[in-house]
Amino acid sequence: MILSSLRNDLIIQKNMKILYFTATGNNLYVAKKIGEDIYSIPKMVKQNVYEIADEKVGIVFPIYELGVPKYVEEFLDRVKIDSSYIFVIMTYGMYDGSAISHLKKIANRNNIQLSYINTLIMIDNYLPVYKIEEQLETEERKNIETQIANIRKDLELKVNKIPRNNIKTKLLTRYARKKVFPKRDKKLGIYKKSFDKVFCVESTCISCGICEKVCPVNNIVVKEEPDFKGECIGCLSCTHNCPQNSIRVIGEKSKKRFRNSNVSLKEIIESNQ
Repeated sequence: MILSSLRNDLIIQKNMKILYFTATGNNLYVAKKIGEDIYSIPKMVKQNVYEIADEKVGIVFPIYELGVPKYVEEFLDRVKIDSSYIFVIMTYGMYDGSAISHLKKIANRNNIQLSYINTLIMIDNYLPVYKIEEQLETEERKNIETQIANIRKDLELKVNKIPRNNIKTKLLTRYARKKVFPKRDKKLGIYKKSFDKVFCVESTCISCGICEKVCPVNNIVVKEEPDFKGECIGCLSCTHNCPQNSIRVIGEKSKKRFRNSNVSLKEIIESNQ
């Protein structure tokens, strides 16, 4: 059942719920462009809500280190979805690796019957690897709006699409995880839940508490300055959304920060509170 809005570029779908995880607005923007009935995964986790049902149910989240973020994986291990059409959209900035294979393994062990999987290239905001200035220069040629429009058409028609990662992609991903990421993590001091070690706070901090409010896992408490509690998931929402740009990341490639221009700070806060 589809209703056309006054704007030709928007189609509002009924009987569809979308679950999303966002740190800098990319995935919230995608969720909003696809449908109106959207639910924040961090909010669901904090409220202990793990059941959802509708004619169509979608999950939108970013790819981390060529796979499904551990935080999202833990959510998928618990959620119960009652729907005949379950779809997943994963966003990435440069290379999506074998995230599709990782997702299918998670879905299979949890008896989640996926009907549609797609990946969507956007701006990558992972500061230890990418310069935000260079990423922003690629935005136009990534054709983000066209990608979203094509996905939306597929969902309207309930297209069945389950891609496969070929052996070359799997081998390249395996190599990166064993050889590239460990070297980077060792350099930055990232070990499991000690990602907090990559942050340092400059004297420009005004103790406004925004970093505490945008953290999806309640890892930050602001006293005189942010205090990181050791449960960081590496989303970088705190540093990207700091109004003073006071939170530095060890080894960062850029001092510039990013938030999707179509999403407000208030929306990021509401998504992660």
